[in-house]
Amino acid sequence: MVPLSFGNEDFLFLKSGALYWRRHSILLVADLHLEKGSYFAKEGQFVPPYDSRETLSRLADAVRATGARRIITLGDNFHDDEGCDRLEPHARGMLDTLTRALDFVWITGNHDPSMEKSCGGRVVEEMEVSGMILRHRAKKGETRFEMSGHYHPKIMLNIQRRRISRPCAVMSFNDGVGSASGRLILPAFGAFTGGMPAGDPAILRALQPAREIDAVVPTDKRVARFALWRASGSEAA
Repeated sequence: MVPLSFGNEDFLFLKSGALYWRRHSILLVADLHLEKGSYFAKEGQFVPPYDSRETLSRLADAVRATGARRIITLGDNFHDDEGCDRLEPHARGMLDTLTRALDFVWITGNHDPSMEKSCGGRVVEEMEVSGMILRHRAKKGETRFEMSGHYHPKIMLNIQRRRISRPCAVMSFNDGVGSASGRLILPAFGAFTGGMPAGDPAILRALQPAREIDAVVPTDKRVARFALWRASGSEAA
């Protein structure tokens, strides 16, 4: 995990895509999409049914690594509203352990807008912590500090002559080059989640207004930034 400053706060960015808010002992994750495999099976597309186990195991690992006392998800927790009811006993036990041990808050997303509280924890549409707006989908025109998910951003990188795709966060700045303000889209945390190119016009539009937008990737020692978009002189004025 590596340090990341955003919204005048200090975080630790994990390679798993989770973000740890040290001041509040909060672990933030986006787009778990639990029970995506069983949803596909229900539709006649059979895939290995262990995505929820893998995702919840990674979530538990992130809690142990950070010592977090609270988890806040950023929507699309399950692949559909009935996903919680389809959890097999082992995965259900893993989730019960997490929701009982921690202050667990589910923010709902477009895949699970009517999610019930049957999986433990609290269920909300969005929330605010220390002036930071937490929601599933970035709201165009938002001028407060905001964290969201939804887009599953990824970036293509050239590493040792190989071209690989890596999940990334996307961060926008509103106060000039390099200042820690604006909005942040977290990568998808779930095991069966795909991805959208970080520079896709849909992501860039969602983060307006902005002076600059960067892809952010955690490495072994630091956060690597890759420019995605810069405002022209007239737009930045």
